[in-house]
Amino acid sequence: MLDKERGLYIAHCANGALSITGKMANRHGLIAGATGTGKTVTLQVMAETFCQAGVPCFMADMKGDLSGISQVGKMSGFIEKRLPEFGIESPEFQACPVRFYDVYGEQGHPMRATVSQMGPLLLSRILQLNETQTGILNILFRIADERGLLLDDLKDLRSMLNWMGDHAKEITLKYGTVTAMSIGAIQRAILQLENQGADKFFGLPSFDIQDLLSVEGGKGVMSVLAADKLMMQPKLYSTFLLWLLSELYSTLPEVGDLPQPKLIFFFDEAHMLFTDTSKALLDKIEQVIRLVRSKGVGIYFITQSPTDIPENILGQLGNRVQHALRAYTPKDQKAVKTAADTFRANPEFKTDEAIMNLETGEALVSFLDEKGAPNIVERAKVLFPLSQIGAITEGQRTDIIKQSRIYGKYDTPVERDSAFEVLMAENEQQMQAAEEEAATKAEEKEAAKEKKKPGMMSKVWKAIITAVTSTLATILGTYISDKVTGKKTKSRTSATGRVVKNATSAATRSITKELTRDILGNLVK
Repeated sequence: MLDKERGLYIAHCANGALSITGKMANRHGLIAGATGTGKTVTLQVMAETFCQAGVPCFMADMKGDLSGISQVGKMSGFIEKRLPEFGIESPEFQACPVRFYDVYGEQGHPMRATVSQMGPLLLSRILQLNETQTGILNILFRIADERGLLLDDLKDLRSMLNWMGDHAKEITLKYGTVTAMSIGAIQRAILQLENQGADKFFGLPSFDIQDLLSVEGGKGVMSVLAADKLMMQPKLYSTFLLWLLSELYSTLPEVGDLPQPKLIFFFDEAHMLFTDTSKALLDKIEQVIRLVRSKGVGIYFITQSPTDIPENILGQLGNRVQHALRAYTPKDQKAVKTAADTFRANPEFKTDEAIMNLETGEALVSFLDEKGAPNIVERAKVLFPLSQIGAITEGQRTDIIKQSRIYGKYDTPVERDSAFEVLMAENEQQMQAAEEEAATKAEEKEAAKEKKKPGMMSKVWKAIITAVTSTLATILGTYISDKVTGKKTKSRTSATGRVVKNATSAATRSITKELTRDILGNLVK
């Protein structure tokens, strides 16, 4: 609740109001507590308080409960009973301007990102790739960049992998080993991701981060992500939100500490972000969280226990709201002690004991002071929301979506000439060139075969030469015989004449035969 005297009024304790200092709101925060202790209501109270101050917020709605922030709240017996506790006589119930988003495009405006925007590090997390496969993915992005190939959707990713498989030898020589086995494993991982509906997330038009920074009527717009379906794919959920943070970090300018932040980012079910996370990615998350506050962005994690958050990141969360924890096992008791140790102690009570005895809606609260130092922890009651508690109807959601200023901006997918189209065109050109080359070779082969066949005149001369050669050989043989015997009879001379005549007849028959064969052959053709 925004209060002129109290500022960002969130809770009330025995010593008075507990408010978040505006210029310290970008120092991040934590809302923790067991299931059913009031974390979601606390998130709603914080979000609408920032909204009234003109600070836009982004939050994931796990069960649809946060959609009620779009409607004016109503007086109830529970709220009426608590009014004196906060010193409020008549609350001004009000709604917040809301934009609904949905990665699947079913319960809100679609939110998309290109494969290139996601990058190999985050993509390998979604695909759950090992170190070798992640290396191949890095090579893929490098080749796509060098060749000027756009990676928009999963089709582009698969096409690039197929191309790498076909050119594995040359890629291995230049970039490192690329095996068919590793490429096959990545292809299977992509198929699984596609079956989870991720093909609707990757593509164009990609989401414009500036749409999260909108203000309407002096109030910050609440961007509510429908996450009930997305929650069933925890890797996609956590990686998507991490991508949003990374985009905010890389897009927004440095602004330092403003009187109040430009955006508050609520990360519900935060433990999913750190489950099965590699050291490289964890370092990346820590870097983004540490540096994004200088861009005017505050990140608030919502989870069951502070132990869900890595220690290096937990130390950066200055504004704390701790709801009740239960300690049934030694592990639970350790979690309670860890939570208690994160607060600046209050001499009036033992923090670890108080955590286990908090009622629903009650919490241990510690916000940063004007100088950035944590205040002493107080046992307090969190304010009630001024907007509706609980989910809205489908009709109300549809009306809000259609009345949104960005309605239609992301609804229609866009296709452009990216890696899939370029590589397909190259493949078709190569196939056409191969067919033309094969046809040319066949023609050349046929021409060479025809060239080897003797022509008509060649066959005639061959027949004449054969006949004349045979005749000369006969005459020469007769002449030698006469010389040896010394005889030259009339019969011999007659024999020689017959030989010449027979040779001539043989030549004539041979020529006629060849001519007839060629003529018939041409007629058949």
